[in-house]
Amino acid sequence: MPTEFLEYIDSTPTPFHLCNVTGERLVAQGFIRLREQESWLGVIKPGGKYFFTRNDSTLVAFTVGSKFEPGNPFKAVGAHTDSPVLKVKPISKRSAHGYLQVGVECYGGGLWHTWFDRELTVAGRVIIKNKTTNRFESKFVKVNRPILRIPNLCIHLQTGEERQAFKVNKEIHLQPIFSMVNDSLNDGDTDADLDTRHVPTLLRLLAEEIGCDAADIKDLELSLCDTQPGQIWGANNEFLSSPRLDNQVHCYTSMKALVAHAEIGLESDNGISMIAMFDHEEVGSQSTQGACSPIFKDAIIRISDSFLEFANSENFRISLSKSLLLSADVAHAIHPNYASKHEQCHQPKLNGGTVLKVNDNQRYATDSVSGLFFRELARGVNQPVQEFVVRNDCPCGTTIGPIIAANTGIRTCDIGVPSLSMHSIRETIGVKDIANNYEILKGFFANYEALRTNFQISESDPK
Repeated sequence: MPTEFLEYIDSTPTPFHLCNVTGERLVAQGFIRLREQESWLGVIKPGGKYFFTRNDSTLVAFTVGSKFEPGNPFKAVGAHTDSPVLKVKPISKRSAHGYLQVGVECYGGGLWHTWFDRELTVAGRVIIKNKTTNRFESKFVKVNRPILRIPNLCIHLQTGEERQAFKVNKEIHLQPIFSMVNDSLNDGDTDADLDTRHVPTLLRLLAEEIGCDAADIKDLELSLCDTQPGQIWGANNEFLSSPRLDNQVHCYTSMKALVAHAEIGLESDNGISMIAMFDHEEVGSQSTQGACSPIFKDAIIRISDSFLEFANSENFRISLSKSLLLSADVAHAIHPNYASKHEQCHQPKLNGGTVLKVNDNQRYATDSVSGLFFRELARGVNQPVQEFVVRNDCPCGTTIGPIIAANTGIRTCDIGVPSLSMHSIRETIGVKDIANNYEILKGFFANYEALRTNFQISESDPK
């Protein structure tokens, strides 16, 4: 599984690539692609497997149990496709002191000092105009070699104070070098057909990868990415380091778990098993394809309505009350060099199992019921669980969990694989934790209903 995961994450440098690669794998497993612009009535049926995307950067997939009826529960896993990165600005052409640079914008809260002195490239979505059809089309692209670098300032040109406290001016210091000015500006830059907002050489590199003319490129949405592939390392090969582990690791484990459930578990299933991979989590989820959008709730409504001649909001609300969302996002493993940053009784370790995350200030959505449910779920598939609460004197990140819980009323539990160097250009997780998370998510889809009926916690629960 770790080797397959590395192949997956190396092929998904942006949310666009992740949704495309994941969609291809789902199609290969017999999932049917749905379109939001088309009716799902008469298409969704018991025993079926489906998925759809929005903006090519958010993906929702689900299976319908053969015994499903409207009002039955949804078992959902939520993750996100985006990571903190440097993104190419709308006008990226810039030069300074004989160097040609590419203007970039900081996306999310990255550990930006980790981007220095690395061989970088670009990947993302490019909009071209097809000369044959005269229509605009989107293409996914990655330049498969190093073309950019952000050099550090040498030690001899820094004061002692500057060396002691490395500070990054995000507007000035993070602009990568692309080439020498003469090498690129003399390369047909007077061609009136090219987009003058970007250096011609960059457009030609993109066009070569896509298989079109540089003049066909009308707009682009590119991210910088590390060219070094992910690695398994450690004396016993117990660690895995790669870009974008936050949060592509859970996109991978949830996809694998859903596919496994689709292969063996639909005949006896009376519910909906769902995975949702959202874009824009790192910047607040406030977008048409983020977790704050109605995409998740709309999907549940449309699935429920597919089994009725007319819409029935009562069945929809009954489904929500029976459902559970596992918000899966990486957790903070204890750092051996910064152990004081962890609360003394909550110190997750790499390869120690998936982490249950709790925050009473609602940065995480776990409560006593959903937390106990998750522990019982993991116990049922013989997998260890760790627990995390942030120190009172430290800030706490948040996830899509509270957002989905507030928007839908679905009980939610926040979980995640423990990690080091979160938001670095290269993050680290434990190899065993990938399989641990996969087994728990697979067990969630298979065993949810049997476990749910053992919970009679609220006065509103059936006796």
